[in-house]
Amino acid sequence: MSIERVAIIGLGLLGGSLGLAIAEHLPDVETTGYDADPAVRRRAAERALVRTVCETAGEAVTGADLVLFCVPVGAMAQAAAEIADHLSPDAIVSDVGSSKQSVMDALREALPGHTVIPAHPVAGTEQSGPDAGFASLFRHRWCILTPPADADEEAVAALTGFWEALGAKVEIMDAAHHDLVLAVTSHIPHLIAYTIVGTASDLEEVTRSEVIKYSAGGFRDFTRIAASDPTMWRDVFLSNRDAVLEMLGRFNEDLTALQRAIRRGDGEALFELFARTRDIRRSIVEQGQDDARPDFGRKDH
Repeated sequence: MSIERVAIIGLGLLGGSLGLAIAEHLPDVETTGYDADPAVRRRAAERALVRTVCETAGEAVTGADLVLFCVPVGAMAQAAAEIADHLSPDAIVSDVGSSKQSVMDALREALPGHTVIPAHPVAGTEQSGPDAGFASLFRHRWCILTPPADADEEAVAALTGFWEALGAKVEIMDAAHHDLVLAVTSHIPHLIAYTIVGTASDLEEVTRSEVIKYSAGGFRDFTRIAASDPTMWRDVFLSNRDAVLEMLGRFNEDLTALQRAIRRGDGEALFELFARTRDIRRSIVEQGQDDARPDFGRKDH
């Protein structure tokens, strides 16, 4: 099974980056794209995010070997319904969403009989929109595929090869397990970031200007995460509700234990936790998942 024509539905950061990455790494692959926002379609055409920007989703997917939904997970069902009558029988349907079980259920319900293989490229920035995309977004990043148990092996292999050609490292995972893992590594950190930045902005004893002026590196990193697209993250938390609530419960228990150690002056417990978490950070750097330079390589001016 070969992928010669790719349709991208949603031309923001991820969709735009996909189009640019395909043009760079798979120049013989034809790309079409659609976005529900006319202004985004115009800008996508100006930036040549895909070879052909279409005026309808149906037009974009006609004849496509691979359809990639790059829309918020809450919009998957509606976006899939729009293309149902135009999709080729042999097309692979995939996505780039941060939660997978709900996406798989929505796409399979809207597109019965079609090959649905959800995917999650673990890559992104706090920026959004058609101007945010860049071709190297997926390079050396993980892309997790969560094919259903009855997925066509040739289709899984073709989609794996597609992501590898864009520079990604591919992992195959069960959808429910993916949602639990990402709840810990991505969703809860975002929830914490939104919370701490919101707390800082609500403080009465400290002015907002002081929060901004004296922000240390840790708080600035939280604000970067908390600047992520609000629509996308609203949908992520609602679609991955069970896993997020389970991990949030565990986090609250650990936070309570930490609070107790500080209150009791238990330096040994604090040191043990901080030493363990430092080892995790070192492992992340050793695996090439982040920059080991001071302040994450950020230059301050």
